[in-house]
Amino acid sequence: MPGELAPSGLPNIGRTLVSARSFDEYVAMFALTPADLAGSILDCPGGAASFAAEARSQGAAVTAVDPVYAASPDWLADHAVSEAVRGNQHTAAAVDAFAWTFFADITDHLDRRTAAARRFGADLTRGSSTYVAASLPWLPFRDASFDLVLSSHLLFMYADRLDEAFHVAAAREMARVTRREVRIFPLINDAGTDISALLSAVRDGVAAGGFATEIRPSPYEFQKGGDEMLVVTRKER
Repeated sequence: MPGELAPSGLPNIGRTLVSARSFDEYVAMFALTPADLAGSILDCPGGAASFAAEARSQGAAVTAVDPVYAASPDWLADHAVSEAVRGNQHTAAAVDAFAWTFFADITDHLDRRTAAARRFGADLTRGSSTYVAASLPWLPFRDASFDLVLSSHLLFMYADRLDEAFHVAAAREMARVTRREVRIFPLINDAGTDISALLSAVRDGVAAGGFATEIRPSPYEFQKGGDEMLVVTRKER
């Protein structure tokens, strides 16, 4: 989620993917319950997910934050669909590396991700205040602003591009703005290397800030081995 600008003046997404995941995918990834959805939620980073739009249509209070929201809404709406196609092509090149339980097959993956991208784009271009342009490890929210913070496919996933200091600072910042929990998914990286030392460093870093951590199973697995999340909980005072 680095916030540098590309020569075009748009946020530099570099080698990361602006992913479009749906409400149903978020519910599965984070094991969300009706009680979770009844509270205020921060999606960090939100990317091109339709989670915020879909959840809000069901009465939930969701804010999404991502540096890419500084881009033109019309450009980003189109880019979200292009990125869904690019992500599908990447997946198609290594089909056996994925577990086909949530998605039926590669075509279903494309259809559902592009549908999510279009839902996101339609919501964004309506001028919704849901989408806040900002970048970890600094968030423009007061302490304990949200009941639940959800973070998918950034920390740990890009461990070869984001160092330990960034991971610890980002996790502590998300912990700062939650009243209850932060859920970080998945606990694997894009390069397929061991992240156990990094995970320990993150847990130690947030514990030093007065938060408890635990590893919980997730009912969702797409990248093989990616079926756990790190949960950071604000301790009772």
